[in-house]
Amino acid sequence: MLDWIAVSSTRVVAAAFDADQETIFVQFPDGSRWWYGGCSRELWGEFMSPTTSMGRLIHDVLDHHPNGRYEG
Repeated sequence: MLDWIAVSSTRVVAAAFDADQETIFVQFPDGSRWWYGGCSRELWGEFMSPTTSMGRLIHDVLDHHPNGRYEG
């Protein structure tokens, strides 16, 4: 079970991290959820940093990781 964290972002409404699977999960304002694999704890920390633009990090980094729609 994922522990979703509500975030304050125009591009993202919630996020979760599975350390065992090294996967970041993102929920967008339209309700869709995506997973991004091959993500370290350090990348998760950067993603959740208040100084990080989540939208920019998704575009510049996460979109280049294995990813797909999450139906969980």
